This record gives sequence, C-alpha cells and structure tokens, in this order.
Amino acid sequence: MSSPESQEQQQQQQQQFVHPTAQHAKKKTSSPFMIEPIKAFYIFLVANIISALFAPIQDCDETFNYWEPTHYLSHGYGLQTWEYSPDYAIRSWFYVGLHAIVGNFRRLLPQSTKLAEFYFVRYALAFICSLCQVLLFRVVSFTLNPRIGLFFLMATVMSPGNFHSSTAYLPSSFAMYMSLLGAAAFMNWRGGLRTSWGIWWFAVGGILGWPFASALCAPYLIEEGIFALMSDRKGFYDAVLRVGRGVVAALVLVGGDAAVNTFFYKKVEVVAWNIVKYNIFSSTGGPNLYGTEPWTFYFRNLAINFNIWFVLALLSMPLFLLQKIMSSKQHSFQSGMRTVVFLSPFYMWLGIFSIQPHKEERFMYPMYPFIALNAALGLHIILSAFGNSDPKTLVGKIPARLKLLVVMGGLLLSLDLGVARVIGLYTAYSAPLKLYEPLGTGVFSQGGLGGRGDHVCFGKEWYRFPSSYFLPRDMHAKFIRSEFRGLLPGEFSEARTGFGFWSGTWLPPKGMNDRNEEDMGKYVDIRQCSFLIDTQYPENQNPLPPNEPDYIADEENWHIVKCEPFLDAANTHLLARVLWIPDWSFVPEKYRRKWGRHCLTTYI
Repeated sequence: MSSPESQEQQQQQQQQFVHPTAQHAKKKTSSPFMIEPIKAFYIFLVANIISALFAPIQDCDETFNYWEPTHYLSHGYGLQTWEYSPDYAIRSWFYVGLHAIVGNFRRLLPQSTKLAEFYFVRYALAFICSLCQVLLFRVVSFTLNPRIGLFFLMATVMSPGNFHSSTAYLPSSFAMYMSLLGAAAFMNWRGGLRTSWGIWWFAVGGILGWPFASALCAPYLIEEGIFALMSDRKGFYDAVLRVGRGVVAALVLVGGDAAVNTFFYKKVEVVAWNIVKYNIFSSTGGPNLYGTEPWTFYFRNLAINFNIWFVLALLSMPLFLLQKIMSSKQHSFQSGMRTVVFLSPFYMWLGIFSIQPHKEERFMYPMYPFIALNAALGLHIILSAFGNSDPKTLVGKIPARLKLLVVMGGLLLSLDLGVARVIGLYTAYSAPLKLYEPLGTGVFSQGGLGGRGDHVCFGKEWYRFPSSYFLPRDMHAKFIRSEFRGLLPGEFSEARTGFGFWSGTWLPPKGMNDRNEEDMGKYVDIRQCSFLIDTQYPENQNPLPPNEPDYIADEENWHIVKCEPFLDAANTHLLARVLWIPDWSFVPEKYRRKWGRHCLTTYI
C-alpha cells in the first residue's frame, strides 16, 4: 500500500505529463536560416530551369567553342574553331568531354533526339549550379547572418545575370560554379579551416574552366597568410600544410587535364597555360583582335543585369567601413578583417577586368556570386541602420510602416526590372532556338523537310547559329560569304585514320590562324545550299551591302519555310532594347520595339 502522499505525487506527475510529440512540447530552437536550405535549393533550381528552357545563346563562343566540339564527340561531325587546332590547343577536351558524357546519357533514355541532348545538358547545368548556390547560401547564413543569406538568394534569382549565366555552356559559367564552392569552403570555419578545399575548387574552375578565375581566391589566401604569421609555430605549420595540400591537389588535376588533352591532341598540352600565354604574351594581338571597349563597359552591363543589386554591391565596402567607424560595439580585428576579405573579390575582379581593352559580358560570370554576396551584405547594413527605432534620431522618427513600404518598394522594383529584362531577352532574341522545327528538329522520327546531309547555310547571321544539335539527319551547317572579314569556323575532320577515336581532334585543319584573318576556304557556293538562314529588317532604309542582299525578299530563288520575330536593335530605342516594353496603344511610338524576322528559307 502506498501512502496518500505518494499517491498525490503520482497524480501530479500524470497531470503534468505531456506526450513528447505534442506541438507545444516541442522545443523551439533558433535556426541559422531564414529559409531552409532544401527550400532555397528548390528556389534556385526553379530559376535555373527557367534559364535552361528559355535563355537564348548570347555568345557565339558558346556555340562554336563548346556545343560544336561536344556535338563532334557525340555525333562525329561539327564545326571547329582555330582554338581547337592542335597547332594552338587553347581549349580543353576534358571540359568538353564531361558535357559530352552528360549528353550521351540522354541518348540511353527513350525518345532521344539531338535537341533533347541539348536541353538535357542544360538541365544538368541548372541542377549543378543550384547545388553550388545553395551551399554558399548555407554558409553565408550561419557565418554572417541569416538575413544576409536570404538577401543573397534574392539577389541571385531576381537578377537577369543569373538567367543567362547559370546554364550557359561556357568555362566562365563553370568557373562561377567553382567560385561558389570555393568561397563556401574558405568562409566556413565550422569544424576547422577548409583552405585545402577552397584552393581545390578554385583550381578546378581555373584548370578545367577559365584559368584567370583562380585569381578570385587571392583575398582568401592573403587572409590565410596573415593569420599564419600572427599564429604560433604550430599554427603556422598547420597553415602551410593546408595550403600545400590544396596546391598538390591542383597540380594532380593539371596532370590529369594534360593527360586527357594529350590523348585528343596527340601531343602533350597544358591547356590552361596555353590560354594564359595567348591572352597575355601573344605577339599577334591576342584577344584585342576581337574588339575593345571603354572602361565603363562592365559598369553599364552589370547595371542592366543586376540593377539595384549592383549599386548595393558597389556600396558594400564603404557601408561596412562606415558602420565600423560609427558603431559603438567593439568587434574583434579578426571578424572585421574576415568581412573585408569576403567583400574583396568583387572589387578586385571588377577593377582588373575594367582596365583590360578586350571586354565581354561572360568575363564577369565568375564574379556573379560575389556581386550577390556584396549586395546582400550592403542591404543588411542599410536595413540595420534604417531599422533604428530611437526617437532621438532622424531615422527613428520615420514611421515603421513607411520604412517597410520603402524597403518592399525597392525590392519589388528590382524584381520588376529583372523580370522585364528576362522577358525582353527571350522575346527579342529567342528566334534561333525556335526556327528549325520544320526540319524535324526535336522530333523522334525521320520526318521534316530536307534530306540526310543537306546543307543549311548562314551568311550575315553566322553568329546566330545555335549549334548542330538543332540540325537533324546529319545536316551540316555551311557558310556563304557576307561582309564579315574575320576567321569563321571550319569543320572537324571526319576521316577515320590513325590510332584512337576522333581523329579530327589531332589532325591539323587547313586555313586556321590566331590572327582573325579571313580564310576563303570556309565558304561554299550558295548553289550548294538546300536551306538558308537570314534576317530581314523592314525598318532599315539604308542600302544593303553587296554581299548581304535580302534573300528573304528574293522569292524567285528562296521560299520562306518559317519566320520568327527578331528585335531590330538598330531602330529600337535603348530603353526598349534593355527592358521588355509591351506594344500597347498608349506606349509612345518612340519607345515601342521595332521588329525584323529571322527566317528559314529553302532553295527553289
């Protein structure tokens, strides 16, 4: 028999007992994330899949230097640029081969077409990019601040820059993926420093992708060096060991890349060094042969592609230093220096490339994650000051609702500008991706116009060719002469000779040079063309050059198969070129878009 006191205690315990699965029994722990990483991954993935589906090919280098060699590995023919000539060897077959493997995996699945391979590679790039982005989002959230992580996500997915860089088949996009991973490794000190991994990821981006992108790790290595010098002997030894491991891993990768390229070129080639040698030490003019731009080029370009976020990124360092000066809180030297290191890659990259004469939009891709990071930190600092509720200060006197309205208004403006830019790009320049359907592109059958091995010719529109993945039944792209006087791509040799596969990778092609000099052997007679791609601009009143007649209007020789709207940039106002402006009646004629038509024609 239990005593009355013990019975009373048992009753109290039973009344106090709460089942551990009950909602109010669960302990509420603070999360280092404002959005769970898996949800952030889905957001990144949706944005990148939209890019994979709808982003036009903005740079003909993507077609001729990457899609065409990939097509050659997979289908045995394709166009070849001088960079792939074994005489120059400044493109890596290792990088191309990885994408060819992904595309060939699609060939094992049902309803496979060349167009399906094209988009399957893009989907794979979207997935890989999303994974890299969410890893940096995760590290930013628990290293800096959950709100900074959220702003990083917003700056990324809301920016048109992400629309055309996330799934572009370019070494600079690949370097961007590796920059995300490298920055995440260097920033994450949980469980110990990951210097070796940071060096490794930046090395992968530089060796397999674009060598110059490896320079983005310089601020992190300087930080490592400073802390090593400030440490005791053991700390210094550990730092040297970490850096040494990363360097050794990078050298092993250089050897692996050289081995793969030696197989294809049939001679020992270190492609990353060849790229550096051509761009910096070339005696023939180097990249400047392909055009130069003023120092303001990247500022204008980034303002278009990142709008408000680019302004915040530019202001991030001054805002942080101002916050440090004015803050009454005492912060350690280490935390302040770490933040400066995180902000530095953006300024370093922008400064170095702004003074280079030859400029291209894709050169900024490796820096895009740092634009988002700097912008996120800049916005966080502004909101921290803006959220001050002390009535003694000017900011504190502003009503909270008005502050919220201003902040939300700025973010919505950025979203609107981003969406208008993306829609503008797609509606203006997507015609080349939709034009080849009558040939049977993307159709799992032998249906479509034309026969096996027919020639599809390009004149002045040579740089809009989306790749041989859009030409079914072994159709070949050919060039007829236009007013362009530079060097056009040739064709990989389809000869089956010598030991090994893909003899076109090591047989020296004819008519190649690194001086961008025209080679007449790249052209065919127009009578050899079964189909011709041309663009007509009705608004153009200027006389046409002799080598660029209006083939579309030549109804005696050419029959129109299909046309798609294409923006007439020369006759369209700057604002309408930059953003999507609907063709509504109340929009002034000056700001309306002017249209041409991009057409597939067949020889009569």
